[in-house]
Amino acid sequence: MTEPIRIGNASGFYGDRFSAVHEMLTGGPLDVLTGDYLAELTMLILGRDRLKDPSLGYARTFLKQLETGLGEALDRGVKIVSNAGGLNPAGLAKAIAELADKLGLQPKIAYVEGDDLLPRAEELGLGQPLTTNAYLGAWGIAEALQAGADVVVTGRVTDASVIVGPAAAHHGWKRTQYDELAGAVVAGHVIECGCQATGGNYAFFSEIRDFGRPGFPIAEIDADGSSVITKHDNTGGAVTIDTVKAQLLYEITGARYAGPDVTTRLDTIELSADGRDRIRISGVQGEAPPPTYKVSLNSVGGFRNEVDFVLTGLQLEQKAELVQRQLEQALPKRPAELKWSLAWTEKPNAESEEEASVFLRCAVKDPDPKVVGRAFSSAAVELALASYPGFHVTAPPGDGSPYGVFRAGYVDIHEVEHVVVLPDGTRTVIEPAAETEPLAPVDDIEEPMPLLQLSSGPPRTREVPLGRIAGARSGDKGGDANVGVWVRDEKAWRWLAHTLTVDLFKQLLPETQPLTVTRYLLPNLWAVNFVVEGLLGEGVAAQARFDPQAKAVGEWLRSRYVDVPEVLL
Repeated sequence: MTEPIRIGNASGFYGDRFSAVHEMLTGGPLDVLTGDYLAELTMLILGRDRLKDPSLGYARTFLKQLETGLGEALDRGVKIVSNAGGLNPAGLAKAIAELADKLGLQPKIAYVEGDDLLPRAEELGLGQPLTTNAYLGAWGIAEALQAGADVVVTGRVTDASVIVGPAAAHHGWKRTQYDELAGAVVAGHVIECGCQATGGNYAFFSEIRDFGRPGFPIAEIDADGSSVITKHDNTGGAVTIDTVKAQLLYEITGARYAGPDVTTRLDTIELSADGRDRIRISGVQGEAPPPTYKVSLNSVGGFRNEVDFVLTGLQLEQKAELVQRQLEQALPKRPAELKWSLAWTEKPNAESEEEASVFLRCAVKDPDPKVVGRAFSSAAVELALASYPGFHVTAPPGDGSPYGVFRAGYVDIHEVEHVVVLPDGTRTVIEPAAETEPLAPVDDIEEPMPLLQLSSGPPRTREVPLGRIAGARSGDKGGDANVGVWVRDEKAWRWLAHTLTVDLFKQLLPETQPLTVTRYLLPNLWAVNFVVEGLLGEGVAAQARFDPQAKAVGEWLRSRYVDVPEVLL
């Protein structure tokens, strides 16, 4: 049995706290420091960077963080593993070597590639996107670390892989040790989004005593795959069962969580307290991975523009109807997509002008930038003295800007060559999984017994916001959104599982009524997870709705009123 490996994370997205690398390296002991810089939108941004300059395509912030962090890591014996290589891991590895030479350092640098399928996109039936990247697994990272690498950078690997790889290398796991790998995937899923595991974006944030500057999370992963989630001492935020549970529900679907190395059974997770700011994760079971890799496909979908009209005072509906009719009649050519939305925020007899106003947004999209550029902007601005009383806009519309479209593809694992380039330049091909299992839903999860009546007659209820007793965490999955909802005790779980059905969910969130919504039960977490198909249109880069990444859908749900048994309040 080897000692636990202590893995800290210093980035949850491209743009996260710049000082986190230094804070994590100097805040306490670590074996490995990881960073997640890639998201669907990030891949589009890096794709456009690469079009302008083929030597780019990686997260340049990471390189700047290493100007001070690299020497610190080498002095402390901390390995660095990150997916900041993006679309050009070889370019980032070269840039790190050049930086190290300037600093007088000699780190051993390795990189993982093979995820970029763009040259073969049409051959693989994936069309002609801007970026085409398979989600690779952890074994290239593990191979690099076992070869002595101090720094490992990758392209598009799964978010958890930067944690699973170091754990597998440290403990010497075999590729079929699915339970151990699944445990590391869960630990990785918890810490890869940074401060979301230590109180960030947490439904019950007001309960956290020191919330000014949450610390970044750490996973201590044992040889059996169990782990403890914690953070450095004397840092803000908190690590509790509920902060960990919230992150576990982030951007998932059902009980089977598929990855390139293992399919993790989320319905087997057990959480327990292990001291202050220490939560143990145990009992996780794994299964063989699916026979396909998921592929991230990003394209430029066209061009978009928008204008926000401010309507104040009386006859707001008539004012909205007037300016809608005027603008649409004034457009030389109607855009391929034209959407109006009205945000009702005004108060009757308001004491400030802002409280007496509502916002009317017109958003347009078209393949032709001219249609949504000056032609649209001019038509809106020219109404300034010829429309409703009190006409003004929040900001003048500008030229049309390009927007992206995300979709997921799938390719057979044998179509992808997963390669690690070791510090000595040796190129090693990582063979795909020898054993696979097609992904299927878990259909034997039973609902709990209904909440028992604790008094004669029907239970007394009170209409309150759902958030009085339930937490939620929501996020984006391409054009879909997930909303995970959990409660804190078994009685509330019995009520939640039987009450918060798909029908009630759609009733509480009318925007979801025409869409396909699937509910998944996770009794071990006292949670239900909803996946809303198509809520985000063509993905975050398409800016399809007010909250394009669905980050606040869970909070919207918690604000809605439901009848809750008083015994639970």
